[in-house]
Amino acid sequence: MADKERKLGEFGFAGDDAVVPFEVGPLDVRGRIVQLGPLLDTILARHDYPEPVARLLAEAVVVTVLLGTSLKFQGKFILQSRTDGPVDMLVADFSTPHAVRAYARFDAERLETLLAAGENAPETLLGSGVLALTIDQGPHTQRYQGIVQLDGTSLEEAAKTYFRQSEQIPTDVRLAVGKQVLAGGHERWRAGGFLAQFLPKAPERMRAPDIHGGDGDADQSPREVADNAWQELLALSATVEPTELLDPTVGSERLLFRLFNEHGVRVFNSVEVRDQCSCSREKIHGILGGFSAEEITESMEDDGVIRVNCEFCSKKYEFEATEFATTA
Repeated sequence: MADKERKLGEFGFAGDDAVVPFEVGPLDVRGRIVQLGPLLDTILARHDYPEPVARLLAEAVVVTVLLGTSLKFQGKFILQSRTDGPVDMLVADFSTPHAVRAYARFDAERLETLLAAGENAPETLLGSGVLALTIDQGPHTQRYQGIVQLDGTSLEEAAKTYFRQSEQIPTDVRLAVGKQVLAGGHERWRAGGFLAQFLPKAPERMRAPDIHGGDGDADQSPREVADNAWQELLALSATVEPTELLDPTVGSERLLFRLFNEHGVRVFNSVEVRDQCSCSREKIHGILGGFSAEEITESMEDDGVIRVNCEFCSKKYEFEATEFATTA
């Protein structure tokens, strides 16, 4: 229902491909929740990835939109993995205010060998390496980058580690990826994500010894802390089923109400996310324009044309070598 059609007291639902920020005041918890449908299905179908690769990239996209939509400035959030497994690179980025794009690189032969041996755990397919989470505020600014080690670690756990190490904010993350079977047997990809953070306004809560960076008695057990708001959040979060994050009939707002109705949960305007690549003929021409004459020659095919395919959106570009002054 459009905003202008709502009456006083009525509530609209974000639906698919929209991140819903929320706040649970009594627990000093803030977070975001999302269900991805058509956007994710389009990205994955474009490349026709093997299912295990598609699942990994879907998780990367969910983490990216959850974190990217929190940017309060014009910029970009980039998630990129570099590992030694058969799925050696995942890239997903979010450009404010709405644009999402992603792709995966994998070794088909190594992947097939592992899958034939029944070794299909996401951690095995990724292998060891690093996950880089980068915030780019644009030209003339310094990038901020957090690095998380991936060594038998899921993307869900890596995201939690990022917040613990880089921002020192207690954070819980839940991810789910699956397929929805439609009439006629057609399948389409869906994913969901839930991120909650403990951001207390009261100083005494930040002094709790079980909160990272707190200045309480180091010998005091977290169970002895009178304020157990964060532990309650973790307990509630643990009840979230993957099917709830994926089911379009549940929806983000209904799931938040199910979790926090006893405390009261406040939701804010949702942020739409779109499958939108930032590539263009002009950008690629500019890159090629910086090539030397030798590099231009090496890039040419037999017919004298330079062909470039965007790894994100698979769009194809063609350039005549004579367009570049370096060939003169």
